[in-house]
Amino acid sequence: MPKICYPEDKIPLARLLAMGMQHVVAMFGATVLAPILMGFNPQVALFFSGVGTLIFIVTTRGKAPSYLGSSFAFIGPVLAVTGGDAGKVPYALCGIAGAALLYGVAALATMRFGSGWIDRLMPPVVTGSVVALIGLNLAPSAVAEAINPQLAIASKADVIRLAITAATFLTAALVSIRARGFLQLLPILTGVVAGYALAGALGMLDPAAVARIGQADWFGLPPFQRPAFHAGALAVIAPVFIVLLAENKGHIAAISSYMGRDLNPLLGRAYLGDALATLASAFGGGTPQTTYAENMGVMALTGVFSIYNFVVAACVAILLGLCPKFGAVIQSIPAPVLGGVTLILYGLIALMGVRIWVDAKVDFSDSRNLLVAGTSLIAATGLGVKGLTVAGVNIAGIAFGTLLALALNAALSFGGPAGDSRS
Repeated sequence: MPKICYPEDKIPLARLLAMGMQHVVAMFGATVLAPILMGFNPQVALFFSGVGTLIFIVTTRGKAPSYLGSSFAFIGPVLAVTGGDAGKVPYALCGIAGAALLYGVAALATMRFGSGWIDRLMPPVVTGSVVALIGLNLAPSAVAEAINPQLAIASKADVIRLAITAATFLTAALVSIRARGFLQLLPILTGVVAGYALAGALGMLDPAAVARIGQADWFGLPPFQRPAFHAGALAVIAPVFIVLLAENKGHIAAISSYMGRDLNPLLGRAYLGDALATLASAFGGGTPQTTYAENMGVMALTGVFSIYNFVVAACVAILLGLCPKFGAVIQSIPAPVLGGVTLILYGLIALMGVRIWVDAKVDFSDSRNLLVAGTSLIAATGLGVKGLTVAGVNIAGIAFGTLLALALNAALSFGGPAGDSRS
């Protein structure tokens, strides 16, 4: 593992461009997939992920390294409002704006009164569970990309897909472990380039995706939209801000642990940055924003936490949002290549949650902690990306697991000693 590069540390421009692009590759798949599932425009979502990241960096004064991308927690509530009808997206944007405002209130309360109330609501057993369940919830997606959606090796094409996945994974892993100097800081980008080249050599690039690169324009403004007031959308979507509170707290805890620097005093500003980013996105037709665990995985793998990485990544994302051709190139990356790198990233995310438990000395001889962590992890992993549908409303696995961890911690701690009983 290379030495730690802290948020304030500067990186030479020649290196910074490649390292920023690595973060773009890490976040791209999920940031684009979420708006597709919600019926939003991916180009708009990509544009606002860059804008939102810059807002977050400014709000946290460049001290909390994070990339903001599309939140999966909102998929179910948004679809409950729109029913897949693109004409109702402005109503969903109203609900997202409402969630951002509630999130902002929580942020201001945290900045004014400290993070004690958040710590009581979300002790380490909860935040560790939330971070771990994000990685585990995404595991089926990584495996499906690595092999195929049927999870079966039944043809020569399946064997080739698996070979591409293995080559991508091994390249990224070996670069991280064996490489020296600057190359060691680019395991994900190197793995993707190697996997893409192999896929091209083996004829596994999608011809339609390659054709779209040539057809795409070099410049084009995203199709912005504005929210339209809808009371029902506010009632359904706005409460999801509680999931963002838990996610962001878990991410701040994970980054603190890996960087060896306590970022908890910045929690209120991190909440505010995320809330402002989500509000800006909602008023432009984009998706709700959240700090991205995929990019945390890159930081953990490389030891580079420099904020300048994310300034470059954000600018590249904005450029991609304004340049459909660059976006088409990224979207042409074959699924096995993405599977090879997400096996690494999602595994690191799950282990970040474990590290939060270890660093906080969470006592798993306490039955309450076992129940909070174990039940929420199994429920979220079992639901996967399909989630749970109740009365026509879908609750994503990550959102359900987060809410379950919060509810169980509150219920099982009622009448007992404060905290999470670590001793």
